[in-house]
Amino acid sequence: MSDDINYKNNPLHSLSLKNMLVEIVDYYGFDILDAYLNLNCFKTNPSIESSLKFLKKTTWARESVESFYLYQFKSLPRASDEQFALSPRDRIVPDDQVPGEPAELSLEEAERLQEKRAKKSAERKQNRGGKHYGGSSDTRRRNEREQVKPRSEREDSSDGSNSESNSGGVDPWAKWR
Repeated sequence: MSDDINYKNNPLHSLSLKNMLVEIVDYYGFDILDAYLNLNCFKTNPSIESSLKFLKKTTWARESVESFYLYQFKSLPRASDEQFALSPRDRIVPDDQVPGEPAELSLEEAERLQEKRAKKSAERKQNRGGKHYGGSSDTRRRNEREQVKPRSEREDSSDGSNSESNSGGVDPWAKWR
């Protein structure tokens, strides 16, 4: 950590995951956390211990809870795009931004938010032409770009009939690396 960067204004600075979780569960309860964050650890047999176990193993879920803590529980203004790209613990909160009172959240509001998200998701799916891709977007782009053929249609066969692979000088797996 550099001396010229002040992370101390970030409410997550020196706050353990357990203490953060206890604070938001005591204030909101597991029902509200499940409704807003849609994490199974808040729905099925919720407890601080089981949630901690899951959040310690799962980076994206932990960051989601940390963002909820910053922007709902501490009522900080949204971070800039540059700061939002960072993990919530690595964000620099300007000195003029002071944590406020926790936001008042309700299950009805969470339901409206989920409906809004579902509508946006359906619109994005419709704009893609109804295609649903499995796997990561990088894999999808590579497959579209290379137009990957099924294994049975590929030119290089694994039966050793390819003369280049028998020559010893050419690596038969080079194009797949």
